[in-house]
This record gives sequence, C-alpha cells and structure tokens, in this order.
Amino acid sequence: MKRHSLTRRGFLKKSAIVAGTVAVPYFIPASSLGADGVNPSEKIVIGYWGTGSQGSGHVRSFTGKSDVQAVAVCDVNPGGTNYAGNRMAGREPNIKVVEDMYAKKKGLASYKGIKGYSDFREFLQHKDMDAVIISLPDHWHALAAVAAAKAGLDMYSEKPMARTIFEAREMVKAVRRYSRIFQTGSQQRSDRRFRHACELARNGYIGELKEVYAKVRGISRPCPFGGEPVPEGFDFDMWLGSAPQATYHPKRVSGSYDCFGTAWRSWREYSAGHMSDWGAHHFDIAQWGMGMDGNGPVEIIPGSGESADGLTFRYANGIPLIKQRGPHEGDVQFIGDKGWVGVSRGRIWASSDSLLSLRMKPNDEHLYESRDHKQDFLDCVRSRKRPICDVEIGCSSVTICLLGEIVTRLNRPLKWDPKRWRFVDDREAQGLVKRPMRSPWIL
Repeated sequence: MKRHSLTRRGFLKKSAIVAGTVAVPYFIPASSLGADGVNPSEKIVIGYWGTGSQGSGHVRSFTGKSDVQAVAVCDVNPGGTNYAGNRMAGREPNIKVVEDMYAKKKGLASYKGIKGYSDFREFLQHKDMDAVIISLPDHWHALAAVAAAKAGLDMYSEKPMARTIFEAREMVKAVRRYSRIFQTGSQQRSDRRFRHACELARNGYIGELKEVYAKVRGISRPCPFGGEPVPEGFDFDMWLGSAPQATYHPKRVSGSYDCFGTAWRSWREYSAGHMSDWGAHHFDIAQWGMGMDGNGPVEIIPGSGESADGLTFRYANGIPLIKQRGPHEGDVQFIGDKGWVGVSRGRIWASSDSLLSLRMKPNDEHLYESRDHKQDFLDCVRSRKRPICDVEIGCSSVTICLLGEIVTRLNRPLKWDPKRWRFVDDREAQGLVKRPMRSPWIL
C-alpha cells in the first residue's frame, strides 16, 4: 500500500476529497492475493514508534493482522528490562518479534527486513510507510503526532492524547491540516458493554441523567530519582525530549503500569499520573455517555485527599461528573431519575436486568460501533473516515483529565470556557495549560 504511487488507497483518498464520500467498487482476482488472502499492494505498511510495555503489545497485535505489513521499529532504547521491569523490551527485541512472526507465517527458517531506528527523524522517512503506531510517554505524544502528520503518515497513538491541553490542541490542528487519520488508543469505546451503557444513558432509558461517576485516582508529582549511569546505547537525552533536563534512573523511564512511584507515569515531567492515565479511559466514557464529546465543563471543583476524590466537573446543563466510585457497581456510573447503569472492563450492571438485554430502537441514537479498536483504525486508513476515537475526541477527553490535574494542583474552584479553551479570569491556571519545552524542541 505505497504512499508514493496511485494505489487503490491513493485513488480512494482523492475520490473522497473530491466527492466527499467514497463509494467505489473494487474487485481483486483471487489469483493475485497473497498466502494470507490479502493483495500485497493493499496491505497497510506500518512502523512502530516506541516499544516499551504497551508498545511491545502493539507490535504483536498489529503484526498479526493479515492486512498489515510491518517494516520498521523506532526506539531510543536498543533493548533491556528498564522499560518494563522484568520483561525485555526496546528496539532490537521487538525487531526480532516481528521477524520471528513473519518467518513462522511464511514457513521460513528466518525472516529479515525490519529496519531499526534510534532517531525518529530518519524513521519517519522510511520508504513507503503508510502509518505509525505511537507508544511513547505522554510528553512525547504531541511532538510525535505533529512530526508524523507533516511526514504524511496516519497514526494510532496511545492515550492519554497529550501532556498538556495546548499540546492536545496542536495535535488536532496538525492532523486536520495534513488530512491524516488519527486513532486515540482509548479502546474502551470499542467494547460493546461501554457502548451499551452510553446508549442507555443518551437515549433516556435510565430517565433524566442526574449525575455521572468515574473511578480515577490522583495526580503525578515531580520525579525525585536520578544519578544512575545511562545504559549503553540508550539515548536518554532523546527520551527526555522536550521535558526538563534530568539524570537517568530506571524508575524515571520505566514503562510499567504504575502511577505511584516506580515509572514515568508517576512523574509530573512526563504525565499527569493516574488522573490522565485512567481518566483517559473513564472520563472518556463518561463524556461519551453524556453526549459531551467536543464540549467540556464550565466549572471544576477540587476534591480532597491524595486521590482528590469528589473532584467535580460541572457542565452547562448542570450535570456533574464526579471523580470517585459511585453508589452502585462499575468504574463508570450513569445515574438517572428512573434508574442507573454502571460499567467496567468485562462487566456491566444496571438497576434492572431488562436494561442489560435492551435493544436500541431504530429511532434511538446509535453510537459508532467498533468491535476491534485497532482494526477500526486500519479500516479508516483505507476509507479515510474518522475513527471511533478521532483526534478531536482524544483532545476533548484528555482536556478533562488535565483540567482535573490543574484544579488539584491549585486546590481551588476554577471556571472554564469550553468554547474558547480558556480558564475564566485566572492567569495562574491559564499558565498551566501549556508547559515550557526544553530547547530545541518546539511545537
């Protein structure tokens, strides 16, 4: 699926721009298909950017898809356990994973042909690549997305979408300016349980919506660790990127799933902590069920304690989104005046069993249905339609997380203008919408 010639993808893309829709029948003779049933020229050619704990999982899952051809891996870490605790991760181990998968699939003793990069600028120029899978620390997401958009590449990028509200908005601008496809990795939107809960809330099956709860914990803090020798081959300065100058420590760069003291998700320089790491999942679903994608609260009231429970986002319609576990079951709970529905990964609960088996009526509001978050991205690369968690949705959802972080740091109520993307009459709070970037990095 080469970018530099008029392939079917290029033809469809041009047709979409001219006509506004794509409705072109296209038939491929079976004799021209590869061993996996996909015409080689129709495979989406991808590269992996970031191969820590989450990125290593994406390497396996995307490479295993028959309509994907992986060609490159980019990571500042050649390999080691410093990304994931006890599991080997990094560039070279993941190159081997891809090559071993292709050797097995093709029935070969070995397979070579996956190019490794340490410098992303060289990686983005890899010939004929269509898309990149971005699995970097939060503070790198905006720089990566803007660079990939300029290089003409589509993106599947990990959540939370950005480290600051300003960076999230710059990502939206770049994706739209260069007409790219962008899927935020908030995969709960591709889970039927979460979709069903949101459809129940949005279609009035629990009555008038009164309040929403999302179970999320607290924010990050400055990293106290450093002073360790940098492992051989690890480009730590590139890992830091636009973040403040610091010295190396495994607990500073670890990609393990911890937001409370042993990994980069714990530290303010790189992440907003659990508030954004899991808020990007649960606040995202809350806004989906409230019908608030592309919108936001008008007032944020701080919570209490280390986890800031009780933090409340109040919307213009008066409905509060409260950051704490609700009175019923589920990590996200929608409470109406006639019933409730709660949902977590793998489970859904409701005030009545009939709600769980209810089928939406033809005239109900039916939400975007995706059964596979990654496949939805690949399908949209072909169709040029916006995916289920498009860049603007990712921006809207991470903004809630980061508003929560700012209010928790300042520990006072704040008013927010969701149309102008600004705090109302609060210069100190507005100053936290953006962060300084270490030279020479700029957006």
